[in-house]
Amino acid sequence: ERYSETHIRITIHDSGVGIPHEVQPRVFDPFFTTKDIGKGTGLGLSISYSIVRNHKGDLRFTSEPGQGATFVLTLPIQLSD
Repeated sequence: ERYSETHIRITIHDSGVGIPHEVQPRVFDPFFTTKDIGKGTGLGLSISYSIVRNHKGDLRFTSEPGQGATFVLTLPIQLSD
């Protein structure tokens, strides 16, 4: 959706188990994962966050355990000449 005259916002919601409160501060940290050893690298959200920030955007989330998670990606609109 067009968020403003200068930004677009994309909202993604899932109905999974949610993100426990105690790990929420670390979800964008490189190599942080709650998955079993060998099942994940812990780089997906970290890389996504870095890409968004490098494009002068923002990536945030809200989550309640048992109620899924909602990620909101906001990016500037870059109009070509």
